[in-house]
Amino acid sequence: MKGKVPIFLAFKLLLSVLSFAQAPSQFVWRNPAANDFPVVEGQAWAAEVSAPYDRFPARAEKTLNPNVWNISHSSAGLYIKFKTNATSIVIRYTVKGALDMTHMPVTGVSGVDLYAIDPNGKWMWAPASRSFGDTIEYRFANINVSSEFSGRDYEYRLYLPLYNTVTWLTIGVPDNSSFHFMPLSREKPIVVYGTSIAQGACASRPGMAWTSILQQRLDRPLINLGFSGSGKLEPSVIELMLEIDARIYVLDCIPNLTARAGITKQELENRILIAVKALKEHRPHVPVLLVDHSGGSDIGIIDTAALHDYQNANEMLHYSFDKMKAAGITGIYLLSNKEIGLYSYGTVDGLHPNDAGMMAYAGAYEKSIRFILHEQEGMLTTTIPVVQSRDGYYDWRNRHKEIITGNKKEAPHIVFLGNSIIHYWGGRPQAPLTRGAASWNEYLEPAGVKNFAFGWDRIENVLWRVYHDELDGFQAVQVWVMIGTNNLTINTDAEITSGLKMLIEAIQVRQPTASIVVSGILPRRDMEKRIVTLNTLIASLAIRVKAQYVNPGTVLLNSKKKIDESLFEDGLHPNAAGYKRLAIAIKPYLKK
Repeated sequence: MKGKVPIFLAFKLLLSVLSFAQAPSQFVWRNPAANDFPVVEGQAWAAEVSAPYDRFPARAEKTLNPNVWNISHSSAGLYIKFKTNATSIVIRYTVKGALDMTHMPVTGVSGVDLYAIDPNGKWMWAPASRSFGDTIEYRFANINVSSEFSGRDYEYRLYLPLYNTVTWLTIGVPDNSSFHFMPLSREKPIVVYGTSIAQGACASRPGMAWTSILQQRLDRPLINLGFSGSGKLEPSVIELMLEIDARIYVLDCIPNLTARAGITKQELENRILIAVKALKEHRPHVPVLLVDHSGGSDIGIIDTAALHDYQNANEMLHYSFDKMKAAGITGIYLLSNKEIGLYSYGTVDGLHPNDAGMMAYAGAYEKSIRFILHEQEGMLTTTIPVVQSRDGYYDWRNRHKEIITGNKKEAPHIVFLGNSIIHYWGGRPQAPLTRGAASWNEYLEPAGVKNFAFGWDRIENVLWRVYHDELDGFQAVQVWVMIGTNNLTINTDAEITSGLKMLIEAIQVRQPTASIVVSGILPRRDMEKRIVTLNTLIASLAIRVKAQYVNPGTVLLNSKKKIDESLFEDGLHPNAAGYKRLAIAIKPYLKK
């Protein structure tokens, strides 16, 4: 009939519409090497490489041992940071060398590894379906980093192959997803010069190499200069290392410097002394960590010749270390094989660690480097430094970078460390919203107060920020600690005070001449009674750690010791009137 669609045609049209609606999104592909700014983390000479995923600058070919130069094309230790809200991610890439080795699987030699960081700073691993051929493909599906904050952009780190040369790589996400590469970290890196073990043999996947694990746990950039069979403390490599403004240098070359490798005890001593002398003379304030051969009598391997070889090399390392200490060389440290704790179940072949051995390595390194850098970590959540991305108003890492950049331009006089109550009050660095800018400008700005508070921060997040340079490079007269309210719903009073103790001690290490002011936790609706009890503990803590305790929050209470609702926006954050009262209460304690 005219004007009507036959039933079978209508049904066919409906199927077509449904099929279109359910069709998978098209993928958009991005090449890290073609990005507008460098995004390959772990390269010390990003602007000078001849190929996108090389580890040395092109000019180094003229000075390096050919073996070292050839191995430097492998992408060991390199990783790419990006943010996306995609629920599926595809990585496609090509490599130049053999896909696997006799003692190391293809997933470690030539595979990639993807991790995400959830809103509370927890590292999450993404399993994948894989296919290896002329083009290697990893497919990550059904991704859900956090149900608590669904739809958010999350930070990812893609670790590249440990023992192969990446010639081309692209990252694909559905076209309806957000995606952007993250810029390189400006923090000083950990620089590791070592052997095949440092390069990653024999981890099952790139994220299981001890250097990758250490990079995650310390959340610092790491430069991997591990060269299979060719990590020999060569002056040509040391000269290049001197160009890197490192946070710490690690020399883990002893496995390639034994008698079996043709190195005499005298030659070993000479190489150790020359390498350390060069590093300390050029960068005297950068610590140097020397590392034993991980083999030894406690490893449980029945090969007396090998154990004797390892033991002799370690004895010479210890002798050289003691000799340097006696000569007055400072800032050098030693990590022993006993501290590494490798055992027979932790190796593939008696020398190279498997995943269990890599975990042992990473744990020993983390403990040693945390001690050297004064970045202690406890067992409680309040004492484990982590990042966070719970607040949707701002980018947490960008604010951290903004503070460090601002410190270099203008040294802070007084610093306020806190959470959203302080962050969204006012001041600099400027926040995306302010609730009491007038009172900040009247009372705090003239005193030289800088706002180092972050929305949604907990004690452990401030601890991370202090460990990562926010208080470095200047001398403040006063540092205020105004943190802990976001821990109230998840931590006990004892856990909160333990976290505050570690935080205050970390501040004192970095600002030894500044006076430390510890504020009582400000009152909030339905928690007034608990906060009074907790503040008593905080006041006692302040005495023990030789800090000043103040409790300005009492001005926000009414006669019944409950919050004065007229001074709050939501029972937690003061309004403009509340902030003015707080400013007046704080001003007498500000140091000139």
